[in-house]
Amino acid sequence: MDTEFKTVYWHNGKVKMIDQTKLPLEEVWIEFDDYRDVAEAIRTMQVRGAPAIGVTAALGIALAASRFESSDTEKLIGYLTEVGDELAATRPTAVNLFWAINRMNDFIRSNRNMDIENLKNAIIKEADSIQSEDVTRNKALGGFGNELIDDGDCILTHCNAGALACAGYGTALGVIRSAWKSGKKIHVFVDETRPLLQGARLTAWELIHEDIPMTLITDNMAGHMMQMGKVQKVVVGADRIAANGDVVNKIGTYTVATMASIHKIPFYVAAPTSTIDIAIDTGEMIPIEERAAEEVLGYKGNNWARDDTSIANPAFDVTPNHLVSAIVTEKGILREPYNESIRDVCREKTTLA
Repeated sequence: MDTEFKTVYWHNGKVKMIDQTKLPLEEVWIEFDDYRDVAEAIRTMQVRGAPAIGVTAALGIALAASRFESSDTEKLIGYLTEVGDELAATRPTAVNLFWAINRMNDFIRSNRNMDIENLKNAIIKEADSIQSEDVTRNKALGGFGNELIDDGDCILTHCNAGALACAGYGTALGVIRSAWKSGKKIHVFVDETRPLLQGARLTAWELIHEDIPMTLITDNMAGHMMQMGKVQKVVVGADRIAANGDVVNKIGTYTVATMASIHKIPFYVAAPTSTIDIAIDTGEMIPIEERAAEEVLGYKGNNWARDDTSIANPAFDVTPNHLVSAIVTEKGILREPYNESIRDVCREKTTLA
């Protein structure tokens, strides 16, 4: 895979993205000219991953602005506020979604004195900037994370925190990419990540495309691999990080972190500062999305449980900060006490809603 690969971007007046529900068997690109379809793409996980969702929401607002027909600037601002609210309702956990919408809303209001056509163009440019900045942040993050990886390491990762989860390059896989590009001989163990198999379908696809050595394992093999001494580091992404360093990530992350702690294996979280929610004190306060039972009953219509089976399907879990060895951001590596290191790195950051 080209390291300049873009997951979602502005293209000829439309929002273009790779349909992640089709991977790894098909590489299908889709384009949207209605923000409602963009919202549905987020909801149905055609695009997924916290940074990618944020970028997509910004582009969705830009798309709505470009299609607005009235010449009344105040009506445009009101309309785009409603569009942002609709996009915000698609997924409740990933804070990058709300960060991007807030940034777009702030930009729109601060430029309300522009004439409407110039404002529309400026909105598109701002969304495009959010997209390009995400890639830049991830490359910087990967560089810092590379410092934590040793030559010969076998690294376990959970879910997909690669280029597909971002606008490009990736967070956890950004660290792995940087280590590989620097010449380190590494190997990656990829948790399949039930129930939607983001590891098997997406992370493995990315690593294979870049010829990075990898082995796909089922989620319940991770502890065994650690016990056998086959894992030296764990690197995962995050969907939201609380002010105290608690980490919300794909369901199963807490289990991996616990096993890593037992086996004294460093557990690293790679995420841009836009994933840190300094308005949330602890992970217990972060809403956990509950998804449809059908995702656990089977996959793509092939059921392995009865339709009347009682199902729980939380999409995320909370990893307490004491299990996190370090948080890798585009501004550097954060360590305990996280209340202080997060406060310092986010000092100039606007409080997220």
